[in-house]
Amino acid sequence: MYHSDITLRPYQEECLASIPARGSYLIQMATGLGKTVTFSRIPRYGRMLILSHREELVHQPARYFDCPVGFERAEERSHGEEVVSASVQSLVRRLDRFMHDEFDVLITDEAHHAAAPTYRKIYDHFMPRLHLGFTATPNRDDGIGLNSIYQDIIFQRDIKWGIENGYLSPIYCLRVQIDFDLSKVATRLGDYAPGELDAAVNIDGANKAVAEAFAKYAEPPALIFCTSVDHAERLAKLIPGAVAVKGGEDRAETVAAFARGEIPAITNCMVLTEGTDLPNVRTVMIARPTKNVSLYTQMVGRGTRLCEGKKLLTLIDLVGASECDLCTAPTLLGLDVKNVKDKHLIIGDLFDLPELIQRQADTPAAWITNVQYVDLWARSKKYRLHGVNWFRMPDGRMILSHPRLTLPPEDSLGRIEWNGKKRPAQKVFDEIYRLLREKCADKQVLWDLKSMKHWGRGAASDKQKAIIAERCPGFDVENLTKLEAGQILTRCFAR
Repeated sequence: MYHSDITLRPYQEECLASIPARGSYLIQMATGLGKTVTFSRIPRYGRMLILSHREELVHQPARYFDCPVGFERAEERSHGEEVVSASVQSLVRRLDRFMHDEFDVLITDEAHHAAAPTYRKIYDHFMPRLHLGFTATPNRDDGIGLNSIYQDIIFQRDIKWGIENGYLSPIYCLRVQIDFDLSKVATRLGDYAPGELDAAVNIDGANKAVAEAFAKYAEPPALIFCTSVDHAERLAKLIPGAVAVKGGEDRAETVAAFARGEIPAITNCMVLTEGTDLPNVRTVMIARPTKNVSLYTQMVGRGTRLCEGKKLLTLIDLVGASECDLCTAPTLLGLDVKNVKDKHLIIGDLFDLPELIQRQADTPAAWITNVQYVDLWARSKKYRLHGVNWFRMPDGRMILSHPRLTLPPEDSLGRIEWNGKKRPAQKVFDEIYRLLREKCADKQVLWDLKSMKHWGRGAASDKQKAIIAERCPGFDVENLTKLEAGQILTRCFAR
């Protein structure tokens, strides 16, 4: 049964109208806004290939097309159908079955995976007229490497837009402290090593605390993300009526019973992160800590769809004593909480979080440590800042206080808008450094960190302390260095 009679929403029509005739482009559409429906309506002048990174997602697009759909998945083979839906893992081993010009349109679903070598091998094989990547992830810290695949971002509708315009559920955010420690868990490929993560999180005391958090804060039906199958099974035993979902034939019936409201909670490990429609979910609990923005967004996205009688989604971040670079609710808005000391205060409606974070992060203590924070950020992104004393705000803006200059956050292709044009971030930093040297050399001591560190080793002057004490009541000024005082004063006068 094909849903050829579906009426597109206005923003979906707008998305289709924004697509150029040819090229390779990225489209950002939040989970729940109907990206599959949208790409099923893209005009094609030949065959279409759809790439999914997990085999269980391959069949899902088929119901949105009004023509036969073939599959490249495990034992399944396509037979010349107009549309082919394929798992990357299967197709990459079968490329010799297809001509280079076999497909007119190539769709990469969940395109945040597109920089992986398997995807690149497929892209190198085919020569489509049009390649579109769809992703739900926010701008910040995503899309590393995507700029070598996609020319531009041609359409964006994020979770904030979806909620504000009534297409997605409002989100109420909670943080619950759980007794686990991630400080010694290794990071591999940008996220916690699964085995070590499970060993740190899947412990009796922490599991009991998760069950208590469910009883205290969750509104069923709830979806709980876990670190392993064993973790899912152990949590399910502690939560009355909960069922652990694993791969296999039993999953469909369990999910159906959950959708009917017969099961209060489902626990799972990487089974329901993508491609599952469960609009009745009223609570999402993140018991699977992650540093991966894409994964976190996908987990939360399982609960953002609208449903009759559902007023909001309760999002419960279960955090340990050491949060490191843990993704939590502010991640959904591209907000950074590294400089927030009292993170337990970041609770409430999702749209209230920016003001809460801004208020807590924009403090004298944060201004002092911002030098180290910016350095770590630049290293992680492989940017050269040329020693310019940039200040990075929680929303990703980069601020230079003297001379006054503000750069917006990067987009998903690593570009920053500068002088009315989006350019690679490194080129923007390079150009600003050149301009500073040419036009502000006489004030280098105010924007150059090396110069500032040279004169800033000694104790802050009485005058500096007096001004800071006046501007920042209650802040201890006694042990400040000149550099630290200079950072605070610079930020004070630039606010």
